[in-house]
Amino acid sequence: MLVLAGIAVIVAGFLLRFNPLLVVAVSALVTGLAAGIDPLAILAAFGKAFNANRFVSAIYIVLPVIGLLERHGLQERARSAIAGLRGATVGRLLIGYLLFRQITSALGLTSIAGPAQSVRPLVAPMADAAAERQGVAPGGDAIPALAAATDNVGLFFGEDIFIAIGSILLMKGVLEGYGIAIQPLHLSLWAIPTAIAALLIHGGRLWWLDRRLARAK
Repeated sequence: MLVLAGIAVIVAGFLLRFNPLLVVAVSALVTGLAAGIDPLAILAAFGKAFNANRFVSAIYIVLPVIGLLERHGLQERARSAIAGLRGATVGRLLIGYLLFRQITSALGLTSIAGPAQSVRPLVAPMADAAAERQGVAPGGDAIPALAAATDNVGLFFGEDIFIAIGSILLMKGVLEGYGIAIQPLHLSLWAIPTAIAALLIHGGRLWWLDRRLARAK
């Protein structure tokens, strides 16, 4: 019955409105001690769980940092930086970002950028500033949405080139279920033409956007 003491700790902690993370940690500690587990073994279990699930905790580190940077003018600095570049257009900027996103995703660096990490604080404000120089009225959602779409296209068609990505392993498993044996390397190689086609198609759309904005002036 003593091992149920952890439940009482959780109930009391939530009723007293203590920090939820602290309550859960103390509850686990109380449960382990009540079960006769050595304190060092409990600490080792905490460390193993944190190490195994550190990708979940990373978001709690990244988001506050991005929020702090935005509060101190990150978006404004991004806008002023692109506004000072002669010849910068929304199409050229997003084509460059698309190429960067595809190359890094093909190398397995899928989390190096994304809607929260790069699009909202950097790419979208820069694209907005470039679009305003081309005559687009400020405050719309079309350019930020296009920046987010560019990120998705680059990630979706770039990550399949990386041999150890989950989608490659999923396709390999499905094909093996139908009796088709294929190496992950072959799937990765055949993803390259698709990625190139995505780059050309979406890049063409961005180039055409620049042409339309130039004619509208």
